[in-house]
Amino acid sequence: VEEQLVTNLYERVGPSVVHITAQVITVDFFWGPMPHEGTGSGVVFDDQGHIVTNYHVIEGADTIEVKFSDSFEVPARVIGIDPPNDLAVLALELLPPNIEPLPLGSSDDLRVGQRTIAIGNPFGLDRTLTTGVVSALGRPLKAEDDNVIFDVIQTDAAINPGNSGGPLLNSRGEVIGINTAIRADAQGIGFAVPVNTVKRIVPILIRNGIYPHPWVGFLGYSITPDLANRLRLPVAQGILVAQLYRDGPAIAAGIRGASTELILGNRRYLIGGDIITAVNEQPVTDWTSLSEYLELNTTVGEEITLSLIREGQLYKTNLTLVPQP
Repeated sequence: VEEQLVTNLYERVGPSVVHITAQVITVDFFWGPMPHEGTGSGVVFDDQGHIVTNYHVIEGADTIEVKFSDSFEVPARVIGIDPPNDLAVLALELLPPNIEPLPLGSSDDLRVGQRTIAIGNPFGLDRTLTTGVVSALGRPLKAEDDNVIFDVIQTDAAINPGNSGGPLLNSRGEVIGINTAIRADAQGIGFAVPVNTVKRIVPILIRNGIYPHPWVGFLGYSITPDLANRLRLPVAQGILVAQLYRDGPAIAAGIRGASTELILGNRRYLIGGDIITAVNEQPVTDWTSLSEYLELNTTVGEEITLSLIREGQLYKTNLTLVPQP
């Protein structure tokens, strides 16, 4: 029965998973223009011809072709990118007949151990299906460019180069994530951008081309118990504000940066600034926790409340988030 359910699901959703070929043309001194191709996968997002894929699949591409299961091939253009979440949106001039967008599920009700199904084009092998389970939830995934994708889904469904941008599905055939990365030195460890992130970001990419990420306008140190002890700080976790960006929202909110410099061993610390302990009453343990809260729970233009310690006293201040430069 389970095999028949998976087979039926594949026949139903497979046509809406596309094969993407991105061509980059470089100029060689001796040979002139030299085309280089990369492949990936994508998902039909709506009936307007929008395709969702990973940013790294189409990054730097000069031409992009999208191929459907019936070998129907059509050129595509990039209309929106969000590198921090490794998402991109392509636009097609037309969709083939009888192609429907894949239904979107929810990340909220996912559970470790539930069935996952990945469909994509690993190593150019069109519409390959693999199955597995949700291995873990809420992972932060650090990319090569030091961006962090928050709340990713970890799965043991086989994911290989070429699967990038394809859907991770539940047993109902709903998209629960966009496959984005693997651990190259491991087996059965793949990651997908959660569908709630897709639903939050993609409509804005379609409308505006970019997604504005909220920004607080300061830099600081993640406080650990060891750092708190060495700097004699009043708390063992939080963020010690070091520097403020000129004309940034932190200055407008009255946050104070470092007032002096301290050398400990071979490290230089800027100390004396405010200590951020909470955002909207949610504890801030370090930079990652603050960044994750802002990314998943706030938008540009929103006013947040920061709790902070200044000269041993607890204060609160309101800060209006602006787009990250």
